[in-house]
Amino acid sequence: MSDFQAAKDLVRQYHADIARADTGSIAEVLKRYVSPDWRWRGMHPFHDLQGPDSVAETFWSPFMTAMNHIQRRPDIFIAGLNEIDGFKGVWVVQMGHLMALFDKPWLGIRPTSKIVMLRFVEFNHVVDGKIVETAMFFDILHLMMQAGQNPLPPATGAHLVQPGPMTHEGLHYGPTDPAMGVATLAAINAMLNNPSSRVDGVDENVRLERAWHNDMIWWGPAGIGATYTIDRYIEQHCIPFDEALSVGYRFNGHLCRLAEGNFGGFFGWANLTLKNSGNYLGMTGAPAPADMRVVDMYRHENGKLAENWIFIDILHYLNMQGLDVLGRMAKLNGLGV
Repeated sequence: MSDFQAAKDLVRQYHADIARADTGSIAEVLKRYVSPDWRWRGMHPFHDLQGPDSVAETFWSPFMTAMNHIQRRPDIFIAGLNEIDGFKGVWVVQMGHLMALFDKPWLGIRPTSKIVMLRFVEFNHVVDGKIVETAMFFDILHLMMQAGQNPLPPATGAHLVQPGPMTHEGLHYGPTDPAMGVATLAAINAMLNNPSSRVDGVDENVRLERAWHNDMIWWGPAGIGATYTIDRYIEQHCIPFDEALSVGYRFNGHLCRLAEGNFGGFFGWANLTLKNSGNYLGMTGAPAPADMRVVDMYRHENGKLAENWIFIDILHYLNMQGLDVLGRMAKLNGLGV
């Protein structure tokens, strides 16, 4: 059992001070909370940055310039020890939306002067009272769709502003029963270690029912969309994914995996490397494999998984195949990225 309260309080204050910052002060705010060699991993086009000045200049300042009245609206907040390093590192995770008024161009996307909800999840590694490492994933494609600038063909799942947990119990600002986190992590690992149907020959529904409730909800990223129930998850995600991306599939592992209470998740950099044999996300077949950087967040209930929020750096995956979605959008809009 570990006490994560100090790390939780640090990250909450960090978020509160970011909310009060502007483009002129954001770098100094970051410096109060992060180490000088802070590593920040973000989705395309930000990628891997180092140090607070770089993150302020590359991500936060342009975002704060484009968005007015930014409001952080969390749905999940947990902390725990990282299974990947032998349960040594303390990480704090927050997932939700950054809500704002989209008033100026951002990444070549035309502003709307209306509310937008940018899905995000943020993993913060805390050491000796400082954040030394962050992974922050956000669904830029979903924001583009909200702004009426959808760059992708129709998807198999549903696209909508995704709610938080059905149980509304994802914000663990105080201590929780450690046994709950152990059970949640066990459920996540049982899902990860569940052999594929191609390996054990078991019907896909039967295989998934080992780890998932039948009325599971898979909150997928823009480009794929959300699905509800095991049957529709198979139809609307698994089959299109497997048919197009099963060739050259390689799992690269995770950098962080943890759980607290009934919630847990992981991220990798990159989790998967796979080759598009054609038609996935409207792409023709690709000559070489490309990477998928992925975050999964889960809600556990009675030994199985009930909800799953997915973040995939699809812009990076497509860019590796030669499709610069943001560059094309900026050109169409007469804007710079």
